Amino acid sequence: QVHLVESGGGLVQAGGSLRLSCIASGHSDDTSYWRGWSRQAPGKEREFVAAISWIGGVTHYGNSMKGRVTISKDAANGTIYLEMSDLKRRDTAVYYCTADPNLHGVVTDARHWGQGTQVTVSS
Repeated sequence: QVHLVESGGGLVQAGGSLRLSCIASGHSDDTSYWRGWSRQAPGKEREFVAAISWIGGVTHYGNSMKGRVTISKDAANGTIYLEMSDLKRRDTAVYYCTADPNLHGVVTDARHWGQGTQVTVSS
């Protein structure tokens, strides 16, 4: 069972920056594939933000935050990061760390999800 734990959420002013972290644990080969971030704002559907392949570090971004986020990984400690900048009020959401054997899965409906971390952007 893969266990994903996010951290780094909080309250930030519009135009500010924030870095989210997600560490994975568990005994599954899934952790070797794709890791990513999705978000869900109140009253809205979940939305894909970014993904990275654990082997090779290939990245893929959704349209919602493209140009304002960077996903990266630290293989030594099993952690991925989401650097967010120029945050806007519409970025307020719960951000979830995800993991899946393939890119399609992590974009659409990942096999593994963290508990989520709240990001609130104030004006």
